Amino acid sequence: MPHRTTGPALAVRAPHGWETWWQDDAAPTRWTGPLPAVADRVRWRVASPGVEWGEISLAGEGEAYRIRVIVARLDPGALEFRLVKPKDGRVFAGRWAVDEAPAEAVFAINAGQFEDQPWGWVVQAGEERQSPGRGPLAPALVVDDAGLVRVVAPDSIAAVRGSARVAFQSYPTLLEGDGEVPAPLRADGSGIDRTHRDSRLAIGIRRDGKLLVAMTRFEGLSGVLENLPFGLTTPEMAAVMGALGASRAVLLDGGISSQMLIQDGDTREIWSGWRKVALGLVALPRRR
Repeated sequence: MPHRTTGPALAVRAPHGWETWWQDDAAPTRWTGPLPAVADRVRWRVASPGVEWGEISLAGEGEAYRIRVIVARLDPGALEFRLVKPKDGRVFAGRWAVDEAPAEAVFAINAGQFEDQPWGWVVQAGEERQSPGRGPLAPALVVDDAGLVRVVAPDSIAAVRGSARVAFQSYPTLLEGDGEVPAPLRADGSGIDRTHRDSRLAIGIRRDGKLLVAMTRFEGLSGVLENLPFGLTTPEMAAVMGALGASRAVLLDGGISSQMLIQDGDTREIWSGWRKVALGLVALPRRR
């Protein structure tokens, strides 16, 4: 079992047992690179050109006592990204799920945050569908015409607004600058619920320019109820992204919305959500 500490902690399954690698009361304020104790536990496999994926098992506090993390690493140089915003319905926004991604898609996830509509800035195929939203922890994932992918800070969105081919906002920021954990994630009373546990989905950028996506699933009860919204806190998810090597990262809609598709050879690996969503991000092989 993981080593007990004075506060919430995370351990990773290792060959000889569980190894504690993060503690809330001694958490780093900046991640300078991948943490070998976590990053080296991922057994990467190539699913298709530009897409690699793997898994790790974590143990945390309470309902997070067994958590599986599905991790994908995407190379923008080999992929074309598209945003799916279904046509609006009469009452609610259009609804979409990853299993509706086109047959040529090699990767797909739900994107951004939403209630009845996507929140914040949305750019689809170079057309701005929604204006930027306001929030200190609401960055945007932006793909420009050259295929460069960035996580852009809220105060820098205006500067890239005219060059985005694909863009969406989400919140809250998990990592900013060059691996810094935002202050509201490190102390109570700053508007972020630091203790709420849920299934999580996050997207970020590594220092080599590749995208990093991580999704959690409940692994208790032999994984029979993996879609239960049990999982990590926001600070814990920031730690996961930092330990895996992200320099900037943001949460996407989690809970019963989180879902992912990976085309692995001839097999479509799908982790479904319990509800359809209002926005999706799809990756296809880049045309040469």
